[in-house]
Amino acid sequence: MTATLHPQLQSIADEFTAAQARLHRLVEAVPTARWAERADPQRWSAAECVAHLNLTAVAYREPIAAALALGGADVEPRRRYRRGLAGWLLWHMMGPPVRFRVKTASPFVPGATAPTDDLVAEFDRLQEEQLQWVRAANGLRIDRLQVVSPFNSRMRYNLYTALSILPPHQHRHLWQAERVWQSLGGAEVPIPTQSAS
Repeated sequence: MTATLHPQLQSIADEFTAAQARLHRLVEAVPTARWAERADPQRWSAAECVAHLNLTAVAYREPIAAALALGGADVEPRRRYRRGLAGWLLWHMMGPPVRFRVKTASPFVPGATAPTDDLVAEFDRLQEEQLQWVRAANGLRIDRLQVVSPFNSRMRYNLYTALSILPPHQHRHLWQAERVWQSLGGAEVPIPTQSAS
């Protein structure tokens, strides 16, 4: 029998699911031939936004797996997990609308993008992998296990922070992709309701 997810982990899982639904709504709205178009030469296309999210998921695989491998059972499984101040600030600035622009490190800048169908299929595959991380974290001391940021090796935060920043990061760049489509003359894309974690 599968254990019930801790409410905070369930909230993260729900946000992952909402991000996936958001991407598929965008796929329905934007013609395949227009995914690689940029509305501004200095900004990413919708395809590049999704490619960046795929790169990010792959980059987090090793540090999150390392943290999960060190995890021990939480002796207080019903308590509320906390990010800490630095983790809260990171989580707060991560989602849309974009309040702070941060220069993306070169390994996470998408180069030539794959065809749209392939990008979306990879996103879906990686989304299931990330949901598996959330399920594997259930019952562990996720606010005591440390993760090294793949974006900056000098930055560390707890596993709860790492898991909780990934869905808003997805929503941030899907929001960006939606703005690209609107700037190219497309209609507004309806988005799913997000929960606060």
